[in-house]
Amino acid sequence: MELALQNLISPIVLCFVLGAIARWVKSDFELPDAVYQSLSIYLLLAIGFKGGIAVSLSSFSELLWPAALTLALGIITPLSAFFLMRKVGKLSKTDAAATAAHYGSVSAVTFLASIEAAKAFGLEPEGYLAALVAILEVPGIIIGLILARSSGSGNLGKAVHDVLAGKSIFLLVGGLIIGTVCGADKMQSVAPLFIDPFKGVLCIFLLELGTVAAGRMRDMRKAGWKLIFLGCALPVIHGTLGTVAACMIGMSPGGAAVLGAMVGSASYIAAPAAVRIALPEASPGIYLTLALGITFPFNLLFGIPLFLKIATFCS
Repeated sequence: MELALQNLISPIVLCFVLGAIARWVKSDFELPDAVYQSLSIYLLLAIGFKGGIAVSLSSFSELLWPAALTLALGIITPLSAFFLMRKVGKLSKTDAAATAAHYGSVSAVTFLASIEAAKAFGLEPEGYLAALVAILEVPGIIIGLILARSSGSGNLGKAVHDVLAGKSIFLLVGGLIIGTVCGADKMQSVAPLFIDPFKGVLCIFLLELGTVAAGRMRDMRKAGWKLIFLGCALPVIHGTLGTVAACMIGMSPGGAAVLGAMVGSASYIAAPAAVRIALPEASPGIYLTLALGITFPFNLLFGIPLFLKIATFCS
């Protein structure tokens, strides 16, 4: 409970709550779409830069096992999400596959919030974790689309291309390459724009996400209690698996907790774009409500503190 309160009382989480309150009280606050898109581009590129700098300072042997573990988890999580959505959630194969694609991918904002929570708890996560975000983003989406494709649904080739060429992967990987090639010294020239204001920009971004998530919460009654349960259970199952596995390969407690939060999150940027193209018959009211209306706030309030507790216990 103390960890949950510490995570809640932070500017990043409270800005998300403020955005949700704005929607509930019917405030006229609204972030223009152009500003929202600009902030998302900034955050993705900045994550890539920071990860690239960390990669430039890390050895290949240091990155090998965390990268391999991340890839394995990116394969396991969509399969488990698909199975549970079919057996417990009673979803159609297409809707279960679409939802699995979201839970197999990663939420960049959950990653950022977990980094800040770990630091507030006195832990220092590994810098290369931003590189693992890029690794985790793609496999789950592809597997989810393949699961749907097995029933004859979806344009897999176009969807995979759009995932790889979409702004999330393009900017993350591009930023990683730039940060890795330039290194810490040369990246100092852009630090006043991409490093120092980072947390403040994230707060503004979360204001908007709070309003969007609050709007999606109205759809929870349509989702049914089984899906709401899965929206809370999947991050606990996946996040606990990721945290414990990260501890087992020797990652620090802070790094293990952050990787757990990444694995326990659900994408609401890259995955919805791919699913919308590949599986137009899938219901956004299901996969978006679960990813953004249930799992995202659950992780901010309860998931991240839980993974921090597990990581410190395992280490």
